[in-house]
Amino acid sequence: MLYLWLKTFHLLFVMAWIACVFYLPRILVNLAETRGQADVQARLHLMGRRLYKFGHVMFGLSLAFGLALYVGHLVSASLPDVVGPMKWIHAKLGLVAALLAFFIASGRLLKRSEGGGALPSAFALRWLNELPILLALGAIYLVIAKPF
Repeated sequence: MLYLWLKTFHLLFVMAWIACVFYLPRILVNLAETRGQADVQARLHLMGRRLYKFGHVMFGLSLAFGLALYVGHLVSASLPDVVGPMKWIHAKLGLVAALLAFFIASGRLLKRSEGGGALPSAFALRWLNELPILLALGAIYLVIAKPF
């Protein structure tokens, strides 16, 4: 029963964090498209800062629950029947690390923009916005299929 609650909260916080990972680049696109509109830019910077902070909290909580699940798997003899072999987890963690790096890089772009620095074009940012979808897709596949 505890395992299912841990998994539920882990999934909840992962979904909240992924929403931040997906939305922060959209804020960057809007910032790139509203150059010269100080009020709009100030509002977008505020939204971006709040979203970035919230995303870090959600990542921390999903990490804490994920670690609890992993440690529980290591110490419980009954969990291998539930989760199966865990060789796929290393590939999933690699994709999560790439998503975290993307999120941090997006936060740095936001900070650069707040400081008056230039952003890539809105077109480039739109393409960059597609990368986390592919990474998340890979992580989801690994969790569901557990191919190895």
